[in-house]
Amino acid sequence: MNSPSPVPVRPLIDLNADPFDLFGQWYKAAEKSEVNDPSAMAVATATKDGLPSVRILLLKAWDKRGFVFYTNADSLKGRELAENPQASLLFYWKSQRQQVRITGPVEPVSAEQADAYFASRSRASRLGALASLQSHPLEERSVFEQRYQEVEGRFEGVEAIPRPVIWKGYRVLPATMEFWQERPHRLHDRAQWSRPAGVAQQTPWSVTRLYP
Repeated sequence: MNSPSPVPVRPLIDLNADPFDLFGQWYKAAEKSEVNDPSAMAVATATKDGLPSVRILLLKAWDKRGFVFYTNADSLKGRELAENPQASLLFYWKSQRQQVRITGPVEPVSAEQADAYFASRSRASRLGALASLQSHPLEERSVFEQRYQEVEGRFEGVEAIPRPVIWKGYRVLPATMEFWQERPHRLHDRAQWSRPAGVAQQTPWSVTRLYP
């Protein structure tokens, strides 16, 4: 049996760092160290009554405005975001023994940005987005396959497949960004940046180290 790798002894998280810059450093390292999908993140949403749901999605873009993912607006998460536009993201990079939690309000990305990303997807993925009634009951798998074949036939020879109106992008605007990294003997390192939701980007963050 292989013994577990030793826990790395990293420098403590720099509380003077810009949290977006820190995320960028950790994410860049994850792109090198994670074998599969360093962009994978848990996305939690909730109904207006607070009933939560969570699933794994892929981060598709990020900058100092926020973190972007795409989905069918008529899916469960899309419906929840329509009535309660708040979300929480969690990145966990096991090989690095680091995680980042991000929470805040959610806004739609522009139609132009959604169009550009949709056009960058593979042809099969674009056809699948048109064929799928995401999160809705499916009587039999063959029904979905038939819908896909119908869409495929409809757009045979057509390269510019239009983005479905119901397929949208969402940007999480961070109100909190929390960083955690493993250290020996469970003396982990944890720090949180926070500011009121919806404030201007130049508003200073409040930052504190937290007990792990």
